[in-house]
Amino acid sequence: MVLLAAVAGGVVTALVSLALGTSSGGSGPGYAWIPVLVLVVLVAAVGLRGIRRMTGPMDNLIQAARRIERGDYSASVPEYGPPEMRSVARAFNAMSARLKLTDEQRRSFLADVAHELRTPLSIIRGQAEGIADGVYPADAAHIEPILDATRGLEVLVEDLRTLVLTDAGSLVLNREPVDPTVLVHDVLASFKGQSEAAEVNLAGDLDYGVPMVEVDPARMRSAIANVISNAIRHTPPGGSVRVGVQSAGDLVVISVADTGEGIPAQLLPRVFERFVKAPTSTGSGLGLAIVHDIVTAHGGSVEIDSTQGVGTTVRMTLHAEPIASD
Repeated sequence: MVLLAAVAGGVVTALVSLALGTSSGGSGPGYAWIPVLVLVVLVAAVGLRGIRRMTGPMDNLIQAARRIERGDYSASVPEYGPPEMRSVARAFNAMSARLKLTDEQRRSFLADVAHELRTPLSIIRGQAEGIADGVYPADAAHIEPILDATRGLEVLVEDLRTLVLTDAGSLVLNREPVDPTVLVHDVLASFKGQSEAAEVNLAGDLDYGVPMVEVDPARMRSAIANVISNAIRHTPPGGSVRVGVQSAGDLVVISVADTGEGIPAQLLPRVFERFVKAPTSTGSGLGLAIVHDIVTAHGGSVEIDSTQGVGTTVRMTLHAEPIASD
């Protein structure tokens, strides 16, 4: 900018000298250069003003970009100047806001993971040290908490792995034609012991005439199990959990309805977000996020209805496999 100003100043000075020289030489109308001189001065002034209007916003962008490079994602720039510069400033501020939100989510995610890992690790260490020191006998009653905490860690690690694969777009689905009713029946059978221990009536409302679905059976089994496990855990003794499989046109709906405590109204819109859970929940807060990721990866959808004190219903909807024509 300084260079351009110097060049403009030099041009103006030369023109002034030329104009004065012409007027003093007496060889022609000396005042003929005055309009040209005025025009050049005006053009130079307008040009310098335009340069200042451009360089100001550019300087702001450069400084803000350097702050982001240092890890300060709160950096933003004023949205002023020519229309093009305002558009660039708006885009920059939107990018900065997204980076700030992503960084906050990353920090929150790591803190939540650390918290979820701390509890089972504390149980394992406490029980193991007690047995090693002779405080507890090495019997089934004192080893079982270690096994339970280990299984909890395995589930958490697998959930985190699924989330990472989903975020990276690398969640591999080994699809094959599957009878959804048989799949749900098998999952129900695996929860018989847990439901009896919790004194919760677990029953199926299964339609064996529904069409096949093309899914990854292991992934879908995990999603269904996650919902049933949540339902049993949040249903008091004497309550019930009903699991249904029905067809609706070219869709198959797998539903899990419980008579449990329900989800607080303020949490309901966010239940599919990671680590979102009620204060009384003993889970990791990843279950429904995993279910959502798995079902949507299959091209399906998940809906949830809940009323505190009445119960919760989760519906997983999948597309039926097209019937092959002869």
